Amino acid sequence: MNRALSSFILLLPLLPTPLLAHSGHGQAPLTTPSESDWATRHLAEEHHISNFDAGAFFTLHDFDSSLSWTPDEIRRLYGLDDESQRGVDEAKKAEVVRRTLETFDADGDGAVQRGEWMDGWRAGKRLEDFGLGPGHHGDDEYEYEIHHFEKFHDENTKEEDLTHPEDIEHFRKHDEQEAAAQHQEQMDRMPIVEQNIPEKFRRH
Repeated sequence: MNRALSSFILLLPLLPTPLLAHSGHGQAPLTTPSESDWATRHLAEEHHISNFDAGAFFTLHDFDSSLSWTPDEIRRLYGLDDESQRGVDEAKKAEVVRRTLETFDADGDGAVQRGEWMDGWRAGKRLEDFGLGPGHHGDDEYEYEIHHFEKFHDENTKEEDLTHPEDIEHFRKHDEQEAAAQHQEQMDRMPIVEQNIPEKFRRH
């Protein structure tokens, strides 16, 4: 039996209710009108939050709790470092950061302060939709749960039900990570054999 898959099945009853309460079993996923701004759609698709609040949105994406968005945090907000964006060139990613700063960084210090965000939002400024998707910035587990598992499975899912390509790929990654961790653990336990150390690195 796939160990990662078995562990996931055992954890199903512990998953937060919102992650198990969507489509695939008679309930529709949370959606927003197509004319909604990018930030509102991002909250609905990536976080399953339907009531937009500008202050809460800023805090949710202030990943280091510094009361500002740095260029790295803007990249993460837009999911620019997610594997789904591997085909996007760095010039385009840099443009996303630059234009976001141009919109909200009023004092030009290279970051968006919370006050700047709130002032901009009240003035009608919005995060641009650069056509790069909803902004995937969760880890693999989160993205799998929110974009696949909750749509096609639920807390009653059995191991034999997890046969979609997304399920297979997800647990393949789990197995590879587990195997790599076990290999590293074995290497860490191995004694150092002096004869295997190149001469120039040996103590004399």
